[in-house]
Amino acid sequence: MSPIDFSAETWHPTVDLPDEYEVRDFTTGDDSPSEFEFDIGRYNEVRPGMYTTELFEDQRCVHVGLDIGGPIGTPVKSVADGIVAFSGYNPADGDYGHTVIVHHLIQGQNLWILYGHLDASSTKKCVQGKEVSGGEIIGWFGAENENGGWPPHLHFQLSLREPKTHDLPGVVALKNREKALFDFPDPRLVLGPLY
Repeated sequence: MSPIDFSAETWHPTVDLPDEYEVRDFTTGDDSPSEFEFDIGRYNEVRPGMYTTELFEDQRCVHVGLDIGGPIGTPVKSVADGIVAFSGYNPADGDYGHTVIVHHLIQGQNLWILYGHLDASSTKKCVQGKEVSGGEIIGWFGAENENGGWPPHLHFQLSLREPKTHDLPGVVALKNREKALFDFPDPRLVLGPLY
């Protein structure tokens, strides 16, 4: 099969961003709070010292999604029509917390999109098998006590690899980087040039 031509599709924004937001650089190890209401965490970024819980004891440090930080309760929209493949709670410290994965059939090919770090009402709303429309609100940014302990944000990740549950590796080890970048393409193919 030929690769998906992402530019041939019309994608809905997943989060309505203001004109000004900060593009973060976590390669420095500085993860202090942003001075902006919204910020972006980059794809394919090596983030030393950020992933310190037991979940990441296997040296994972390469971020293979795109993060959009903002206020608790910020609406998250599906970028295209699809069907909820998985929905659930990843409870480990440092994990996604509430997560929704939507399956899309794009140009005859399978694409899964993970929306992580949501609130509990998101996974209640988006149960497995539910049809969603592009632009439909499917969730909201969760608070730290329900999103794995992180400041409120959305982890948005494309996947050409079929998930088995409501989880995908959002951070990989350097030795797995090349394969991961193939399996999990750059989210800007869908979200546009956010940085």
